[in-house]
Amino acid sequence: MENRRKPAPPAATLDINCDCKEYVLDYLEHSFPVQLHEPFTDSEGNLSSRPVRDDDGNPVVNREAVRRREAMIERLAALPPVPGALDQIIQHFGTDKVAEVTGRSRRIVPKRNDDGSVRFAVENRPVSASLAETQAFMDDLKPILIFSEAGGTGRSYHADLACRNQRLRIHYGLEFGFKADAAIQGFGRDHRTNQKQPPRYRPVTTNVKGQKRFISTIARRLDSLGAITRGQRQAGSQNMFRPEDNLESHYAHDALIQLYRLLARGKVDGCSLTDFEAATGLSLLDSDGGLRDELPGITTFLNRMLALTIAMQDLLFEVFEGLLRARIEGAIASGNFELGLETLQAASFRVTGRTPIYTHPGTGAQTALLTIERKDRLVPLSLDDALRQVDDRGAKMLVNTKTGRAAIQRRARSVTDEEGEVHPRIRLAWPLTDAVVRAKAMAVSEWQPADRTAFSAAWTAELAGLPEYESSTLYMVSGLLLPIWRQLPDESTRVYRLQTDEGERIIGRRVSPAWAASIANDNGPVQLSGEEAFAMLLAGDSVLHLTDGQSLKRVRAMSDWRIELTGFSDLGVERLKAMGLISEIVSWKLRLYVPTGAVGAEVLGRLLERFPLQRVSARKAA
Repeated sequence: MENRRKPAPPAATLDINCDCKEYVLDYLEHSFPVQLHEPFTDSEGNLSSRPVRDDDGNPVVNREAVRRREAMIERLAALPPVPGALDQIIQHFGTDKVAEVTGRSRRIVPKRNDDGSVRFAVENRPVSASLAETQAFMDDLKPILIFSEAGGTGRSYHADLACRNQRLRIHYGLEFGFKADAAIQGFGRDHRTNQKQPPRYRPVTTNVKGQKRFISTIARRLDSLGAITRGQRQAGSQNMFRPEDNLESHYAHDALIQLYRLLARGKVDGCSLTDFEAATGLSLLDSDGGLRDELPGITTFLNRMLALTIAMQDLLFEVFEGLLRARIEGAIASGNFELGLETLQAASFRVTGRTPIYTHPGTGAQTALLTIERKDRLVPLSLDDALRQVDDRGAKMLVNTKTGRAAIQRRARSVTDEEGEVHPRIRLAWPLTDAVVRAKAMAVSEWQPADRTAFSAAWTAELAGLPEYESSTLYMVSGLLLPIWRQLPDESTRVYRLQTDEGERIIGRRVSPAWAASIANDNGPVQLSGEEAFAMLLAGDSVLHLTDGQSLKRVRAMSDWRIELTGFSDLGVERLKAMGLISEIVSWKLRLYVPTGAVGAEVLGRLLERFPLQRVSARKAA
């Protein structure tokens, strides 16, 4: 913003501050409270305060307040001017590399003198400047483009096959505003048809926690707009925002209520209930000392966060985000997280079975259980990329002393439980997958730090044993769904769509292998081979119930998925171990696990032959 008190002179060299400092200085000079107040009791006995005046009626000022005001004014006046983001980019890269497509008719640009010094000058821009700048970017004469809502109307900046600049666009979103439709319009400027490659979006924000209020608003509106226009929520936001960026979801509301409860019980370290109420002006307790029936909403909470100190914002948001993250991760793990209509992607989809399960009596429309073979191309993390993460991101190299597998350890965000305790976590990454585990579990695990040689050997050995493709089977109920919606399993109500190799487009609900197996056997006893049972258990959404009250299910043990047999008696342990099961003592209790790998299917086959399968039940993933 230009300083209107001192207009730009016609000379080339400028000595002005193009920032908003003068407005803050005027506020401190005329609006900063310095008048002394005194307490008094009114006629009704209420304690209040009033300004102090001398015998002549003049206001009495507080010397400490005046000293603080003068110190702040002096401090602010000594700070260097901070130009806007647009001017910073132009001054850093130069006008010869930056194409500016905005509505500005004048701008201040750096000029280099003959002696090497830099001066600033006012540059007038004609109306046709935006057209010329756009053409310079599309002709690859200027590698950087800046466009605003005012200057970006009716233009395209995508990697058009008809233009010279077909390089990958990295779209940085700065100052989105509160208009979701305008933001989507801006995203579409460099993502259009006839392009060589789509752009990559990078939203930009600061590390001030209170400013997440603005990111949350645009994320919520983009998700809502995408759900309205295309029927799926991720369409609007272009997958730029994470679920935890939307601070106005019902998960965030639940996390906020839990934060209020922790504050009331004094479970938030560093912030008592008194400090919170004094800083935010929010009251959480009623006259009886309990939580109010109507607590402040998420919008009020986020607005009050903007008025807190940076330290207080960081403290409260760390607890709030930990509670929110725990709820979202739990909903995703259980299959209850609402994603709308999701498109499944794979190298190949092929329908191998189609079993009618319902026919509408009026229209004759059918509902069918589809068995689909899915083939995914495996794209493992190469050794070079893993070592690059170690060198660039400070990841640690680990090798499991029991299994010989290699992994890299990275940082992960902590979560907060219902009691307010913060649990630090770490992320383990393998060639194909990764997982987040608590730091306490890692301390007692078999993962140990390794040198570069041992890590590289273990990582390379695992890469050598991976196939090019991975095949799996999924089951979907497609066709007329509404009449039998309540009869379908309730472990997940998510709807998917996919396209088979033959071009058939399928939309339906994905069901568990357990439910599909019971339907295929007319809801009678399920007959499974060892290989089928092994694949069903590894999927994690089925429990196999055997005779004698025994059950097989997938569990998490030592940061790895394993198949555990429960319900056995102490008299049959030796017989079960003779079949191939592995015994381990965990928390002073004997547990029996099915071996991993190809041996596991053989062991399951012998186990099912000795203890017949009674039924299969579906369960929610833990």
